[in-house]
Amino acid sequence: MKIATEIEQTRDIISFWKKEGFSVGLVPTMGYLHEGHKSLIERAVKENDKVVVSVFVNPMQFAPNEDFDSYPRDFDKDIALCENAGAKLVFHPEPDEMYNKNFTSYVDTAQVSEGLCGKSRPIHFRGVCTVVCKLFNIVQPDRAYFGEKDAQQLAVIKRMVDDLNMNIKIVGCPIIREEDGLAKSSRNIYLSAEERKAALILNKSLKLAKEKIYAGEKAAEKIKTLIVDMINNEPLAKIDYVEIVDWDKNLDEVKVIEGEILTAIAVYIGKTRLIDNFIVKC
Repeated sequence: MKIATEIEQTRDIISFWKKEGFSVGLVPTMGYLHEGHKSLIERAVKENDKVVVSVFVNPMQFAPNEDFDSYPRDFDKDIALCENAGAKLVFHPEPDEMYNKNFTSYVDTAQVSEGLCGKSRPIHFRGVCTVVCKLFNIVQPDRAYFGEKDAQQLAVIKRMVDDLNMNIKIVGCPIIREEDGLAKSSRNIYLSAEERKAALILNKSLKLAKEKIYAGEKAAEKIKTLIVDMINNEPLAKIDYVEIVDWDKNLDEVKVIEGEILTAIAVYIGKTRLIDNFIVKC
């Protein structure tokens, strides 16, 4: 496995692969990789001849009051996981390699990025779209892989690719969870032992909500109330949002649960913001 820190170096390697007729898969990450990322890489390895993993903590998607400086990093561990999962190239640039001092160009989406996490993180998806667009231009992948835990991010990237006619297949991959149900996240490391236990309320509330939907409940407000009441019973939890939206359109709020529906939540456990979701088709 090779490691590249410069854009031109990365392009040279991929250009050689393309000339040899190899298909290329890309797994964009911010590092501090876990089993969820590994599942994306392994899926990419199955579906492509060569797999590139980008490891880049993107400053553009963090607001000044967010955790860019303290975001967990462990590049040696990341490299070991990538190699074990079958990646052939890790692209690990510095911020000034990705954003030169005169950088003024951005990629943004409307509608699909405005609700859910976009409400409390208004600059986030502009940063995500800009860096992912740059990665797509650098790597020129045939397929790119994103986890469904970040459901809104997946929807935003799909919309960007569709709107801008990018010849890339976006592959969404299932949420990977701990044995007790907590969704894998690089931010889980922030949780104390007490907070880690409290964080289970996210998955527990979603499981109950899904059961009620499968049992026939169609009123979105009743499902939201069920989730809110359950989370509010956990003293360490503070809700950012609980939303039920259409998954196959603009992530607009729905009143009736029908069609393909995303139920998404963001909850602070102590100071750590965690997200989780499920998608159902009714």
